[in-house]
Parts: sequence; C-alpha cells; structure tokens
Amino acid sequence: MTIAIVGAGMGGLALARVLHVHGMDSVVYEREPSREARGQGGMLDIHSGQRALREAGLIDRFHAIARGEGQDMRLLEADGTLLHQEDTPDDAPLARPEVDRADLRDLLLDSLPEGTVRWGHAFTSADNGLLRFADGGSAPYDLLVGADGARSRVRPLLTDARPEHIGQNVVEVGIPDIDRTHPDLAAMVGRGNYWVFGNGMCLAAQRNGDGRVRIGLSFYNTPEDWFATAGIPFDDPAAAKARLIELLSGWDARFTALIAACDDSVVPRSITTLPVGLTWPSASDVTLVGDAAHLMPPAGEGANMALLDGAVLGLALAAHPDDFPTAVAEYEREMFARTGAAARQSARVQALLTAPDAARKMLAFFRPD
Repeated sequence: MTIAIVGAGMGGLALARVLHVHGMDSVVYEREPSREARGQGGMLDIHSGQRALREAGLIDRFHAIARGEGQDMRLLEADGTLLHQEDTPDDAPLARPEVDRADLRDLLLDSLPEGTVRWGHAFTSADNGLLRFADGGSAPYDLLVGADGARSRVRPLLTDARPEHIGQNVVEVGIPDIDRTHPDLAAMVGRGNYWVFGNGMCLAAQRNGDGRVRIGLSFYNTPEDWFATAGIPFDDPAAAKARLIELLSGWDARFTALIAACDDSVVPRSITTLPVGLTWPSASDVTLVGDAAHLMPPAGEGANMALLDGAVLGLALAAHPDDFPTAVAEYEREMFARTGAAARQSARVQALLTAPDAARKMLAFFRPD
C-alpha cells in the first residue's frame, strides 16, 4: 500500500515522520530541486503543534532549537505609546516558543530515512492510482496526500474551493545582524515580537534565530491589486523603502528608522485564505493537510495545524494500516472540527487587526482582564 505525499512542508514531513515511527513507509514528492533551493521564511510560534512533535518522537530535539525568549512581545501605537510588554523569564516553560522555520524543517527532514523525499518532482495530476509529474515521469499510489500549500494542485481532486484575497497586502523587509549593525534598534525591538498599529496599517518586527529582524508592513482593507497603485517601486529597493516611509507618515521616527535600516530585500505578498470551515466529501484515496486544506489568516495557527494534521493522519493510518478509507475519514472528522475552530479564531484576530482602533483591540485580546 503506497502512501504518496505531495509537498515537503511541515504537514507532509510530520506525516512521513509519524508513519516512520509506526513502521510505515511513505514517499514525499517535492517540486523544489533540493532542500537548499530557497529560503524558508521567518520564525514560527509553535504551541499546539508540540503535540505532533511528541508523537513524532522529536520533542526534545525541538526544545533544543526553540527560542523561549521569542515569547517576548511588545505592543505599541503609531505615535510610540507602549501599550503592552511581556518579557519571558529565562526559565519559563516553552508554551509558545519561536523556532526558525528552516531549522524545524531540517529537524523533520533529518528524522526521515534517506530517499523518503524525492526532490525535483513537480506534481501535475493524478488519477487511477498514478501520479504524473512535470518532467513526464509518473509514480503509483494507493493514498495521495496533498501537502502542497496554498496553491495546492491536489486540492481540486476534492473541492472547487480556491483561496481568496482578504484585503491585506504585506511588504516584507529586514535588517540582518541587527545587534551589531543597529544595536539601538535591536534594543527597541527586543528578543521576540514587536507590533505597532495605526492608520489601517501594522508594522510587525520579529527577531529571527540568525540575528536578522524580519519586518512585515501590513496594509489592511486594501484590494488585491493594491500593489499596482501603491507606488512602491519593488525593482528599486532604495526607492521602495523611501515610499514605505512615506506611507508611514505621522508615525514615530523610531519606526521609520527601522525601515530605513533594512537591506535591499523588499518583497510584496498578498494574503489569501480558504473559506472558514471548509469541508469535502471523504474520498477513499485522497486527502489534504496543512494550507492545502485550511489556509488561514497569518495569526499563528497555520504551522501548528499543519503539524497536527500530519500527526493525526499518521496515527489514523497506523491504526488502520489495511483500511485507508476508514483512516482518512477518521482523520478528516477530527481535522475539520479542529481546524474549523482555529480558522474562526484566526478570522476573529484578523477582524481586530483591521479595526480602526486595532492597537487597543489587540491589547484587550492579549489582556482580556
């Protein structure tokens, strides 16, 4: 019985690892040519997903690479008013530690037998138990698991749902080696997450494990084609940063100084999500995990849900190794309920972020008392 996983992200790798722990083989097909083909992004807040890492037998190795200080948080208004600050004691439990996405992916990859991941296999279609790839190759499967993210090519086998823009556009920039190059800004941002809200915008700065501060400027209530009219020349990084500073007109000078200090990496991203509570009729030979199944607003749940998807599906398959349809149906019942609740919570957070008084609403969210 061949289990084929399309996509070497968190969900697909967690599934492969839990299956391996239970003595079951799988093959992961990944379109990227190698594990080093591209950067993996910033930090992840791993909380509920720690259960998946326990099921995968990796929790101790996870704790070794997790950053407890990443639980620190500062929340400010655009005029510089500090509304909320959390400083985590060094001996605090790792309830919501941050971990570099690349480090977590490497942990999962290194836990799999050699040859489990087949690089350079861009999935195009599947039917009658046969996968087809862009290079003309093919491979058999008894169960196909789509772990191929927001633009999943496996998803259309189960549902017509497509991601839709939610009125948020983000520009990502960053400051490398900030402790050495800009110690004053490093002290301002702190060790974890730094949030500034005002004028329908949010500046989110996040300390990464490699010394880089990753900064996302979110523009809310903006259309999908907003970048075409915003006047940000992405082909000219210096001019793009100057335009971003213009868009922060009226903000405290400390925040525009963060943008001025960034390097030449200026990346636009439009935020899309799948419908909240998306389900589909269970199929005997295909299912989905991670963003392919439940793409949510970026509110700290996506990676955790993907890890749990992989673990829950792996456990269901281990419990029913000769009955994939029963395992898939069992997994999907649990996944639909769990991720539906997470998606509704993420949507509530998104609504707070887009409100005119977002800073105060987020303060009430973090301090409900």
